[in-house]
Amino acid sequence: MKKSKTGFWFVVLTTSLAFVVSQLDVSIVNMAVPQIGKSFSADISTLQWIVDAYTISFAVLMLSAGGMSDLLGSKRLFQLGLLIFGLASVGCGLAWSPLALISFRALQGVGSATMIPSSLSILNNTFAAEPKLRARAVAYWTAGGAISIAAGPVLGGLLLNMANWRWIFLVNIPICLTGLLLSIDLIDSPKSQKRGFDIPGQFVWMLSLTAFIAAVIEWHHLGPHSPLIYGGMIFSVLMLILFIWRERIAAAPILPLDLFKSSNFNIFIGLGMSLNCVYYGLVFVLSLYLQQVLHYSAFGAGMAFLPLTGSFLVSNIASSFLMEHYGIRVPILIGLVIFAIGCAFLLLAKADTPYWQLLFSFFCLPLGMGVAVPAMTTGTLSTVSTNRSGIASAVLNTTRQAAGAMGVAVFGTMAGGGPNHIVSAIIQIAVIASAFMLIYALLVFKLLKEPVHK
Repeated sequence: MKKSKTGFWFVVLTTSLAFVVSQLDVSIVNMAVPQIGKSFSADISTLQWIVDAYTISFAVLMLSAGGMSDLLGSKRLFQLGLLIFGLASVGCGLAWSPLALISFRALQGVGSATMIPSSLSILNNTFAAEPKLRARAVAYWTAGGAISIAAGPVLGGLLLNMANWRWIFLVNIPICLTGLLLSIDLIDSPKSQKRGFDIPGQFVWMLSLTAFIAAVIEWHHLGPHSPLIYGGMIFSVLMLILFIWRERIAAAPILPLDLFKSSNFNIFIGLGMSLNCVYYGLVFVLSLYLQQVLHYSAFGAGMAFLPLTGSFLVSNIASSFLMEHYGIRVPILIGLVIFAIGCAFLLLAKADTPYWQLLFSFFCLPLGMGVAVPAMTTGTLSTVSTNRSGIASAVLNTTRQAAGAMGVAVFGTMAGGGPNHIVSAIIQIAVIASAFMLIYALLVFKLLKEPVHK
């Protein structure tokens, strides 16, 4: 292993800035959705696009970015991603129309897709020879992103109270500049010997995911019987089949299908998708619930999300401790059970529910996710050799972001139509999500093997 001249904490903090700024933009925008809607007279579909344009481009490009990280070196891709994200944030802050905002949000996703796999690849390669140190580094890296997800609504509420929604994007600029300056001293990862780039595969994957999310978002507006809806669904499935076929024959696939020969890898991917789908979707719907049903101000709704920040901090530190003493399986099982309990307590949500009755869910959801995700991430990296860590982290984060976009699209569609629909959607989500998480915990208990670190 190459020793970093700048030490453990410098590498962790520098790489974590990418995860912090990318995840901050996932949750902070949710708080501004009502204000953005008023500013542009936008309907629910437009607001979903403003949220999901980021996560879609993030998800569709991350596979390619992961391969590029392994091919060209992670440090270069990390710096490029920070630069793109910072410039796109300026564009979002100055957006003059919903279309402009959606376009710059998509460009932000390009930046995130470029810097996230490369940041994790830098961590993985820097500490590859010391599995326990790598697990600790990944846990702190994950903690940075998790805390920023939780802090997003709080920071968003503060900024909306002090200024307006444009500042939720402009706040990213100093973070990106800091990351660029600090990254000069990072050590690059070893480059893969593979050559080529699967442009057709990237294009087909983009079409598949975008068509599916578009159909779900427009479901409420156009209705399930619209040719654009069922046509979009069919087209998405056909493109997905074509993508898998393409990756089987491509000389340099953006998604090496041999990764899925590992049962552990498949379990980790499924876990990441499940958690992100439910969590991202719930944050979007709960933001609407607090402001449109309980009639909280943007600042009040932001403060309501404050428990998430502390829970993520505690749970990520706890996950690192549990991994060092008990391995991967135990924190994942504990996290899933806690997350399921948090979902179940959302059954208390009604049109006049006092905040204290929701508080337990606001603690349990990030607590469960924060315990499970670092173990899941570390486990995923342990299934591949170090020169494939970029693509492995890209697959994990691609599927997570795609699932998060689906969560916002599906849950947002369920909640469309006014306060009663929002409450009804939360109840349905609580029942389905809590049951599913417990079933997945049983799957992990039966099938997950303790990873062997590489």
